[in-house]
Amino acid sequence: MNGFDESAQSMSLAAFVAVATITLLLCVLTGPDRDDLDEFYTGYRSLSPLRGGLAIAGDYISAATVLGTTGIIALTGYDGLVLTLSTALSLMLLMFLLAEPLRNAGRFTMGDMLTRRAPGRAVRITACAATLAALLPMMVFQLASSGELLAFILGFDGSDFRTGCVVVLGTVIIGYAAIGGMKGTALVHIVKIVVLFTACLTVSVLILNRFHWDTGALFAAAKEGSGAGGAYLRSGLQFGGNAADMISSELTVVLGTACLPHITMRMSSALTAPAIRRSMSWAVTVVVALCPLLFLIGVGAAALVGHDAITAAAPQGNSAILQVSGVVAAGGRGGALAVTAMTTAIFLTLLASVAGMILACANSLAHDLFAHGVRGPERRPVDGPTEMATAQGAAVAVGLVTIALAVPARHWNLQALATLSFCVGASALAPALVYSMFWRRFTRTGLLCTLIGGTLSVFVLITGTNLVSGAPDSVFPGRDFNWFPYTTTGLVSIPVGFVAGWLGTVLGRRTAAEERRLYERQEPWILAGAPPSGRP
Repeated sequence: MNGFDESAQSMSLAAFVAVATITLLLCVLTGPDRDDLDEFYTGYRSLSPLRGGLAIAGDYISAATVLGTTGIIALTGYDGLVLTLSTALSLMLLMFLLAEPLRNAGRFTMGDMLTRRAPGRAVRITACAATLAALLPMMVFQLASSGELLAFILGFDGSDFRTGCVVVLGTVIIGYAAIGGMKGTALVHIVKIVVLFTACLTVSVLILNRFHWDTGALFAAAKEGSGAGGAYLRSGLQFGGNAADMISSELTVVLGTACLPHITMRMSSALTAPAIRRSMSWAVTVVVALCPLLFLIGVGAAALVGHDAITAAAPQGNSAILQVSGVVAAGGRGGALAVTAMTTAIFLTLLASVAGMILACANSLAHDLFAHGVRGPERRPVDGPTEMATAQGAAVAVGLVTIALAVPARHWNLQALATLSFCVGASALAPALVYSMFWRRFTRTGLLCTLIGGTLSVFVLITGTNLVSGAPDSVFPGRDFNWFPYTTTGLVSIPVGFVAGWLGTVLGRRTAAEERRLYERQEPWILAGAPPSGRP
């Protein structure tokens, strides 16, 4: 049982169909011309700072953030609050450290950003592989979650129904990415973040009203409902007092979230450096305002739903936000409207997040791999219409692969997939971007070592975590090859990524002088937006 009455279920289904149809129509109306490559990749950089900021915030707040964070808060309390603050801190780090250099260095993709510093086919091919490694697990996580949540909301429990939900939602998402391009998906993200913020604010007000605006009573009820007592408001409940595990997880979130390719891709859609600064200011404001609402909803879920009911619906607590929405809004047409707003917001979050990731993967496959990677310099350059058609075809292909993986992934511990994406972002992409933007001596060899070494270390180490085996809710609950003592790989794999880049630079010195001169010519533009010679 989900706690929703029949009226709320019917309204939720109708609202979701209507919103999905309208947003898909917006993608069609605002989609690029068939031969306009720049419009497909960047939307002509035509968004105002406010709309650009809302699009960045919408892309940044993924379903993993909304569902996973509120679930962790509901189950572990204080540790969930730290995770929420880490999410906001990651975007601030992007704003102050990387946003403007990435905008100046990039054109369309992660490969463009990295080859500004170290040109070469190998860099583009490796950047494309790292993009897929970072985003594919997250896409599978979110699409698989969407089928489970739709079945939960509508009260269906059949496996065929859940599979059908994944296929239908995946098809809609493919339409967003392939038809809308950058501008179309940006509009979907804007609608999504506005609806999500409004829904979270409404549920938060209803939670506080249930406790007569007495936060002390709310936290007291949360401590009792969590089953952990006073430990709910102290550090250590999530990680069993393992401080190193907590540091590893928070470090992974702070470095990994902001450096995922679908987020960095948004930096290239701003027209000027001042525009990206203003856009990031709006994005940070929205995210910082949303995080306390998510914390309040998570605490409200612990107080009003309770630990046992939350874990019975989903062991990781991913349905907590919907469960508490059903409790506080129960009864009356107003309650049904509140539930409808939240369910619509969650599904828009799922659809928009996966669409943005599919677009990032498709752009990288078409631009980095097809147009500049596998085709040697002796072959004729790819024209705009061909590359755009390739990007749209790649969006369809990536979407179909995601659907095919999401169907069996419904039976796994999906948290392992989300963790894998954040770890790759923190261990491979973050070191590569930081070194490329700020270290003059960094070489192509160092860049390749960072991307490859960081990614491989994550895939090796995560097999030994309790997310994969050795726990009742792991991917393989009946097996135990848990040899790595932490939940995330960041404490080891992040240093591996940075050290691999340093070693590759120090040991591969044959072209270091030439690459340093190339960076010094580009440095004024990358760091300050001052045009170097040869830059328009």
